[in-house]
Amino acid sequence: MEIIIETFRAHGEPSANAVRARAFPGQGVSTDLRVECARRIRRDYPVGTLFRVWADLTDREGTPFLYTDYRGTYERVTVERAREFIAERYGNRI
Repeated sequence: MEIIIETFRAHGEPSANAVRARAFPGQGVSTDLRVECARRIRRDYPVGTLFRVWADLTDREGTPFLYTDYRGTYERVTVERAREFIAERYGNRI
């Protein structure tokens, strides 16, 4: 599925990564789902940056998450473009 994700600072989460990624609201996917993505997305851009990516819903040992191939392409998007994408794709206005 094509989806918008955002990076955020993961305070108190059981992860070695200080910056993580999650689904952006309004896409019919819980924002509690974490995204496994390329390190460069988390490392090379400011926290809070939005990206359009291709992701698959999967789970590892019972914990669901969105998986993006680390070699995959991604597009950095503005909040306005993310809202347009969500409205076009999912019919939601946020």
